[in-house]
Amino acid sequence: MNLSNLGLSGIQAAQNRLQTIGHNINNAATEGYNRQSVKVSTAGAQATGAGYVGLGVQVDTIDRAYNNFLYRQLVDSQSKGAELGAYGTEITQVNNIMADRTVGISPALQKFFDGMQAVASSPADPAARQELLGRASSLVGQLNDTNAFLNDQRSNINTQVNTVVRQINSYVERVHDLNNQIVTAKAAGSGQAPNDLLDKREQAVAELNELVGVNVIEQGDRFGLSFGRGQVLLSSDTVYPLQAGPSIDDPSRTVVSYAMPAGNGKTTMTEIGDQYIRGGKLGGLLQYRSQTLDAVQNDLGRLATGLAMAVNAQHEQGFDQVGRPGEAFFSLPDPSVSASERNQGNGEFSASFVNANDLTASDYQISYNGANYSIVRHPDGNLMYEGTTFPVTIDGIEMDFSGTALAGDRWTMTPTRGSASDIKLNISNPASIAAAGSDAGDADNGNALKLAQLQTDKVLGNGTMSLNESFSQIVNTIGVQTQQNQTAQKAQDTLVQQNFAAQQAISGVNLNEEYVNLERYQELFRAASRLIDVSSTLFDTLLSLRQ
Repeated sequence: MNLSNLGLSGIQAAQNRLQTIGHNINNAATEGYNRQSVKVSTAGAQATGAGYVGLGVQVDTIDRAYNNFLYRQLVDSQSKGAELGAYGTEITQVNNIMADRTVGISPALQKFFDGMQAVASSPADPAARQELLGRASSLVGQLNDTNAFLNDQRSNINTQVNTVVRQINSYVERVHDLNNQIVTAKAAGSGQAPNDLLDKREQAVAELNELVGVNVIEQGDRFGLSFGRGQVLLSSDTVYPLQAGPSIDDPSRTVVSYAMPAGNGKTTMTEIGDQYIRGGKLGGLLQYRSQTLDAVQNDLGRLATGLAMAVNAQHEQGFDQVGRPGEAFFSLPDPSVSASERNQGNGEFSASFVNANDLTASDYQISYNGANYSIVRHPDGNLMYEGTTFPVTIDGIEMDFSGTALAGDRWTMTPTRGSASDIKLNISNPASIAAAGSDAGDADNGNALKLAQLQTDKVLGNGTMSLNESFSQIVNTIGVQTQQNQTAQKAQDTLVQQNFAAQQAISGVNLNEEYVNLERYQELFRAASRLIDVSSTLFDTLLSLRQ
């Protein structure tokens, strides 16, 4: 090899280095970009009688400054951060409503019993009776409005779940497309890694993890994806899209289903329990719904049920202004029981409240296996009944069955979830308030005193909670969960920053370092060019000697 070829190899190496530095500088602020560097080696040497003469330099490959461990740490922490963020956004809204002691249920409950005490003090006063009805109506309105807000939040979560699932499917398709591009590019590049495509794929996976936590399975040059309990989203060259839609057990609840292979190239959609979907925005939304929203609505419904049943039971023991026995003060519908859409039989379950003190604010799953009915309480998973004899009373609820069930049929009961929205004031005439303990006249306040005493009576939680204490427990629970989430979110934000700094220390572009290398390789380019200049001069000299 002559000096000219030596110079050309040097120019090529320096040019590749300069181009790579320029690429780094231009993408210093590009999210997901990993710094690249040119790897070179000697081109070998040619044997001569006087020894080996070097043949110059050659470019071997262009590497990414990439550390898979640091990348996974960062992505996982970002996914958890997104989950906590989505959870926090929802629970903060509820906490702001429940924690306000100046308006809402707590003062309305206090004013209702204050009104009842005023009637007890002046049972014949029509103004006091009218004021009581107004305060009772306000209390019912507050319960209705609070539950309406929670229902709106539930509906909004359903909408968000649909949106996020579509986004997840889009990202999975993008990863699939990038898999194909990488395989093609690597084959066309003689096995060299297409660094920019690899960066794009890993950035797509990182953004996907902010929607839902996924596991990456490396399959040669391809990425496979799974989530939940191992449900596959992408395997080899096949995409398994998710689907969001109404639950077969509870149509008001949007759930996530995945495509499970069913043979002969077919798939069937199978629902995934909220508890199995973790990480990202989707995980945060579903965890909030199952861990907080369901519990808040059930607890609020238990409060409404306890209020209605306790007041009604006592009110019916008294007499109104004209000596008639008291009627139900509040109206309250029976517990809700919904049948699965996949039931084959015509069996129906019905339920009614019989003892508010025994209510647990739980949900129940009823199933039939062809021989026995099983009733399982959620979320604790306790088997509450197994058999065929009805009616049966469980946790203060009487359940009955009619019709014919077939094996595999199931039902879901949410006894108290709708009570706060469905409770109504049953009387409108002030004279109908049964303040008297007997039919002796409207000056009797015996029953009104007992009604006022219900404010402090332990009517819920198996004799452990009053109505006020029940609501305070709801408020305190939400407050603690909100604070815990805020603390966890702050800690997670710090962890994300730390993981990002660690990842960037390896993979990030240092502009100062790139500027130094720019000058360095510019000089190498000039030196290699000088070799060609010298070679040309020597060649010209030789030609002049022939003349």
